[in-house]
Amino acid sequence: MTVEASSTLRRIAFLLERSQAATYRVKAFRTAAEAVDAMGGDELADRVAHGSLEAVRGIGPRTAEVIRESLTGATPRYLQRLEDEASVPLARGGESLLAALRGDCHTHSDWSDGGSPIEEMGRTAAELGHEWAVLTDHSPRLSVANGLSPERLRRQLDVVAELNEQWAPFRLLTGIECDILPDGSLDQEDELLERLDVVVVSVHSKLRMGAAAMTKRLLAAVRDPHADVLGHCTGRLVGGRTRPESEFDADEVFAACAEAGTAVEINCRPERLDPPLRLLRRAVAAGVLFSIDTDAHAPGQLDWQIHGCARAEKCDVPADRVITSWTADRLLEWTRGKTAG
Repeated sequence: MTVEASSTLRRIAFLLERSQAATYRVKAFRTAAEAVDAMGGDELADRVAHGSLEAVRGIGPRTAEVIRESLTGATPRYLQRLEDEASVPLARGGESLLAALRGDCHTHSDWSDGGSPIEEMGRTAAELGHEWAVLTDHSPRLSVANGLSPERLRRQLDVVAELNEQWAPFRLLTGIECDILPDGSLDQEDELLERLDVVVVSVHSKLRMGAAAMTKRLLAAVRDPHADVLGHCTGRLVGGRTRPESEFDADEVFAACAEAGTAVEINCRPERLDPPLRLLRRAVAAGVLFSIDTDAHAPGQLDWQIHGCARAEKCDVPADRVITSWTADRLLEWTRGKTAG
C-alpha cells in the first residue's frame, strides 16, 4: 500500500520535472513520497479512513488527494493528466538515434547542485532503460554549485562502488564536470582525474573573455589527456535568463577535439541546446565524436535526450560517432586509452 502511493507520488514528481514545472511543485510530491515511506501500511490506511492524512508533515491537500485515489487501485486524476501531456513528444525527430543510445555522460546529484540523491538519479536512469550513466558533479572552484573537493570526491567514489554492487547490470560510472580554468587547466587533482571513468570539461566563469583568449583556453582543455567530453561549449542560455554565446574560433577548437579524441557534447537542456545548429554542423564536418547528454540536475530531466537527438538528426550527426550509443565497456576502453595514450 505505501509502496504504491509512494511510487505514484514520485512518478508525478518525475513528470513535473520532465515538463520543467516549478521546483516547489516537484518538491511537494517528493516530500509527500518521503512522508508516505516513513509510515507503515496500517498507519496509512488508518489515516485515509479517518481523514487525517493532511495532519502528517509534508502532505498537503493535493498530495493527500493523490494518495487516497492511488489506494483505490485507479490511476489518480492528476497523474493521468500529466501522463496524457507527456504522451506528446518533447521534440520532433531523433527517435531512431534515441533508440540507439545506451547512456548519458553528464548528470548531477545533490552532492553538488543537483536536487536528488545519487541513488534516485541512478535508479531513474535504469528505469528509463539506460545501461549506464555517468555521475558528473561539479569541481571545487564552482563553489556556487557546491563543487566537490578532492576529499568529497573520494568519498563519492566509494558510494558509487557500493551502489554498483546492488545495481548490476546497470552501471553508474564515476565522473566529474570539471571547470576549465581561465588558463585552460582543469580544476581537479590529476591523480583523481585518472581514477574517474569519464571527465566532462566545461567553462563556467569569465564566459565573456575575448575570442582569442577563449580559443586558447578551450584548446588547452580539450588537449588535456584527462578530458573526454567538452561540455556545453558556447555557454549560451536561450530560455528564461538568457546569455549570449562565448566567442572563440570554433573550427580550431573542433579540429583540436577531433585530433585529441575529445567528444563534443550535444547538451539537451532546453535552456542550453548547445552548441547552436550552425556550430554543430561545423563539428560534424570536423570529424569529432559527440556525446548526447542531458546535463540532468533532477530525475525527470534524465528523459531530455530527445532534444539532443532531434538536433543531431537535423545536422546529420553519424550515429557511430555518438559515444552515448556505446556499451559501457567500449566507453571505458576509449576513455582509459586516451589517458594512457
